[in-house]
Amino acid sequence: MTPRDIRYDPLVRILRRVVVIVAVLVLLVIAAFTGAYLWQQPIILTATGYAAHNACAVTEVAGRDDPESDLPPNPLVPYLEVAGQGDPSVGSLLGALARQRAWYTEGYGCTLATDRPDFGEATPIENGANPFANAPAPTAAPDVEAAIGRAFGDDLSDADAAALGTRAVVVVKDGELVAERYAEGFDADTRQLGWSMSKSVAALLTGVLVEQGVVALDDDHLRPEWTDDRADITVEDLLRMTSGLEWDETYDLGTPITRMLYLEPDMGGYVASLPLVHEPGTVQQYSSGSTNVLCSVLAERSGLGADLPRQALLAPLGLSSANFEPDAAGTPVCSSYLWATPRDWAAIGQFALQNGEWNGEQLLPEDWMAQSLTVRDVDETDDPGAGMAWRVNPLPDGELRWPELPEDTFYAAGHDGQKVLIVPSEGLVVVRMGFTPEVDADPSIVQLVDEVIAALD
Repeated sequence: MTPRDIRYDPLVRILRRVVVIVAVLVLLVIAAFTGAYLWQQPIILTATGYAAHNACAVTEVAGRDDPESDLPPNPLVPYLEVAGQGDPSVGSLLGALARQRAWYTEGYGCTLATDRPDFGEATPIENGANPFANAPAPTAAPDVEAAIGRAFGDDLSDADAAALGTRAVVVVKDGELVAERYAEGFDADTRQLGWSMSKSVAALLTGVLVEQGVVALDDDHLRPEWTDDRADITVEDLLRMTSGLEWDETYDLGTPITRMLYLEPDMGGYVASLPLVHEPGTVQQYSSGSTNVLCSVLAERSGLGADLPRQALLAPLGLSSANFEPDAAGTPVCSSYLWATPRDWAAIGQFALQNGEWNGEQLLPEDWMAQSLTVRDVDETDDPGAGMAWRVNPLPDGELRWPELPEDTFYAAGHDGQKVLIVPSEGLVVVRMGFTPEVDADPSIVQLVDEVIAALD
């Protein structure tokens, strides 16, 4: 060893120690990140699944090119990346982690799945049965036009009108299309997502199958794995959301609702695996999960799988724009994923107003809507005034939800201000579609219906 080697040996030893310490720290950071990622991966996957499905559906189903505008505030949004918006759309974290794919299938829409799903050929739908599909654009009465303008925020500041986010209004009076308006970037042919209005359509679909004798409201023992007290859950319990299954409808990362929609390939199977926390029929808890269990039962008993809504309901009504998206197991996601033009949503409302009669054929049991609008007594509810997937104006305490509107008003409602309001005494159906995540759209919608009634009387 030379004098130079001896002189620098302590420095070499220090540098070696530093290198070892840094390497250990890097390994610890990597291990911690990997552990945290693996621990949080299911939660992250719900976020990337949302991004992928949203990008696929907005581009392929709605035919628009700005899916980012539909993403509500989310702490992971700045880190989410979507590649190949369309078919497939791939959502990921930082471009590499927690990748989820959404695939488009003609007639069915978009589905989160590892590989491209095969649902079979979709039943073709002609729009001849739908009186609104090819109707000419109506000329609204001045007072109706003014009311619709207020529903679009014409009297508000640009910022407040944007927050209100109205995208479409369609008014039908006595079976005739009398007014409509669309926001910039939307028109009569743009499919829009109904979110939880899909549940009300699922109730109509159930009624069709009851009329056909495929199921009955009091059917129980609905799933083979329900060999415990869950066997007592009936079709009506699922419709009324009194199944008693454990649930949390909070839209946060990793909750049952987001896990079901954006992580589980078999949504109905996932919800059916949850434990019972209430005796069936005693507690009403709003649950998208219950609706998807219901449609898993309907799809299995009818033998129609993903094609069930098209064959049993959408085609007879002539709803040619409608896409009821299925999950990877081929079950229609009846809680949330019906896309249709506002005119087709109006046809759904008109069908309910007509008590299930369409072009001279009675498709629902004659008392179906009466049963749907009957609110049952329960020990507890988080959704007062809810019947079988439709809500009514009278509340259990005798007050009206909306005193400005007739007592017989009932409606379907969805996330971000989607509404189909039906007023039988006025022969009226009003559709309001929008993207309203930050404000309460209900006062605007109620005012719209109130003013339209006054204008058309």
